[in-house]
Amino acid sequence: MNRAQQGMALLLVLWAMALLAMLLGTLVVEVRQQARLGLWQTEHTRASLAAEAGLNLAVRALTDADPPRRWVADGRVQALRFDDATLQVSVRSERGKLDLNAAAAADFARLVEALGSGQGRALAAALEQRRDGNQPPLRALEELRDLPGMSTALYQALVPDVTVWSGQESPDPAFASPVLQRALGLPRVAALAGDPGQVLSIRSQAQLPDGFTAVIDSTVLLSPMENGARPFRVVRYNE
Repeated sequence: MNRAQQGMALLLVLWAMALLAMLLGTLVVEVRQQARLGLWQTEHTRASLAAEAGLNLAVRALTDADPPRRWVADGRVQALRFDDATLQVSVRSERGKLDLNAAAAADFARLVEALGSGQGRALAAALEQRRDGNQPPLRALEELRDLPGMSTALYQALVPDVTVWSGQESPDPAFASPVLQRALGLPRVAALAGDPGQVLSIRSQAQLPDGFTAVIDSTVLLSPMENGARPFRVVRYNE
């Protein structure tokens, strides 16, 4: 009986040690995962803040009182530094884009077809039907997703060249992208000769030395600074 009891006790001890080892291993794995998650959140936050800084630096450059230093809103990429982050910032005037509420549906069809889609006429008809109904104007680019036949890939390709904020029947050639120029047969005009207006798209990408990256795509409305107010208002923000 003593030997049986000793054997049972030994077996229970071994089981207890195995259980403790398993629990300890699970705890170590959980701690490591939490540490990696914490590091990711910290670095992502740093990258996001650097991208936000790029957005603010772009607004400052767009409103610079010295014309030679003022940025041109034609989509060219500006390389900047903020702290230890590398920034790639570009600005596009909304006047150089196709307005979904004001432009002709035929021009929208031409742009769709220029992007390699055969759905130009069908999507233009759907857009025309959306505009002719008793509905308010399109207020967000995301409403394009609701058009019958609109794919995710085509929507992503269209977004850089369409707007709901210019109110113009035709894009300003001075700020139109090469794709839009070819699709609509727009003349080539120097951007320096045009007025970019108050509504602009700003894309700011920040990369940290360890490879963490954050990208902010935004549309802002520039406004005069009064009583220390912010010099712009964000009307679209996507990170």
